[in-house]
Amino acid sequence: MNYQVLLSQMLESTLMTLQLFFSTILFALPLGFLVAFGRMSRFKIISLPVKAYILLMRGTPLMLQLLFFFYALKPLTGIQLDRNVAAMLAFALNYAAYFAEIFRGGMESIPMGQYEASKVLGFTKQQTFFRVVLPQVIKRVIPPMGNEFITLVKDTSLASVIGVVELLKVTSDWVSTTTVMTPFIIAAVFYLVMNGIVTRCFTVAEKRLGYYR
Repeated sequence: MNYQVLLSQMLESTLMTLQLFFSTILFALPLGFLVAFGRMSRFKIISLPVKAYILLMRGTPLMLQLLFFFYALKPLTGIQLDRNVAAMLAFALNYAAYFAEIFRGGMESIPMGQYEASKVLGFTKQQTFFRVVLPQVIKRVIPPMGNEFITLVKDTSLASVIGVVELLKVTSDWVSTTTVMTPFIIAAVFYLVMNGIVTRCFTVAEKRLGYYR
């Protein structure tokens, strides 16, 4: 087995894994915020569809969603998505639902007294949210968000089900052709390194926000 070629292909496919990871974060974070506000809305015309969306995304497997966006979307709508685009869309919509519930929990954990105190001090609703509420919400959601980011790194391997050439697909192809298990060990190291970096980033962020108690 040519390890130089193997490592070259695994590094190249890791770029696709990282692309999936960062595109999901880029789109799922702001969408998650919007969904969280929709979930908390007092208007049922807004909150009910949002609740249905969250239930659908969290209640069905991500693998099924990947298969839907790549294979089922064309027969239903006539739109054929590129496999990479389908994967990014499925990941973004799926993780936005999870992020939304984390954000909602963080915002609802802020005592009402802080809103009332801000109003007494003459803060507008925008000032109250960005200066008082948001910093505390960020501090409180960091641990669960760290867990979701770590899970996302591993979940990118599911994209192989629709043929996306990411790290696990390249690894599986090598194992199937060479019947040697070494590529799996190397892939495990790759995933551990990526999640080690994610864990370190969240540890640093949590320490820097430690003044919010």
